[in-house]
Amino acid sequence: MFLCISINPAIDKRLRMAHLRPGAINRATEAMPAPGGKAVHVAMALQALGADPLWIGFAGGSNGRDLVAGLAELGISTQAISTEQPTRVNLAILDDSGTVTEILEPGGAPSPAELDLFRKACEESFARGKADATVILSGSLPPGVPDEFYAELIRSARKQGCRIFLDTSGKALRLALEQRPDFVKPNREEAEWLTGRVIQDIPSAREALRQILSLGARSAALSLGKDGLLWCPGENQRVYYARPPAIEARSAVGSGDVTVAGFAQAMASKLPPEQIVRRAAACGTANCLVESPGQIRLSDVQEIEKSVAVEMLP
Repeated sequence: MFLCISINPAIDKRLRMAHLRPGAINRATEAMPAPGGKAVHVAMALQALGADPLWIGFAGGSNGRDLVAGLAELGISTQAISTEQPTRVNLAILDDSGTVTEILEPGGAPSPAELDLFRKACEESFARGKADATVILSGSLPPGVPDEFYAELIRSARKQGCRIFLDTSGKALRLALEQRPDFVKPNREEAEWLTGRVIQDIPSAREALRQILSLGARSAALSLGKDGLLWCPGENQRVYYARPPAIEARSAVGSGDVTVAGFAQAMASKLPPEQIVRRAAACGTANCLVESPGQIRLSDVQEIEKSVAVEMLP
């Protein structure tokens, strides 16, 4: 049972144009709206891997209705919590050179009553899932939501015996780590902020991982983009380094989210450690081949897995 928690979802709109010119009129050649936000990408990827995830999130206004309808069209189960604030729109602008420019809206502030309904919906799902549930908390917090919100949800999920995966940043990440989530996956920039350490090579990435574990994470992965992926299953354990094959990428938007889905599915399936990190790296790479973030193909993942090199670091 996978619960994809989305307090700040979005409609992802991808615009294609020949060349983005700041300060000038730009005309898109194509506009492609799709359900979005990190938890949505995770749910899409889990479904492609053969799971049946439940998406739990806020939905407001016409954008919110489009978001829920889009997930239903994809066959993803949803539990939407209504909010007066409209669901935000995130823009990804792709030009012919391959450059991707992202513009992310902050999202609207839910009311205290709406936030209570969100908590209750999550707590009820945690109680139903118990030890069979993997709870995946993804994305930024919208304005007005306390930095401790993810920490609250982790405490609630932990009481029911759920596994907890966390993918966020900033103060919300630091506070949530105190509740010892089972897995976290910062990117390079997030890990540098969290640890105060510059990550410039594999040894410095390995040490940053160990520091994140000391802050409370039970296991942690660190994405280095095209340079690969590091994962440490727990304190005092060896670090695995996965290097996916080079590919001609459409866009890397959403690859970190899909990597989280790969870890969640592989760990819930109790795969061996080397295969877990290989699956996760293959998922993140497969996301670079698709038209829309999260909508990976299982056939791509399986083919890429054959070429992912994995080694244990000293």
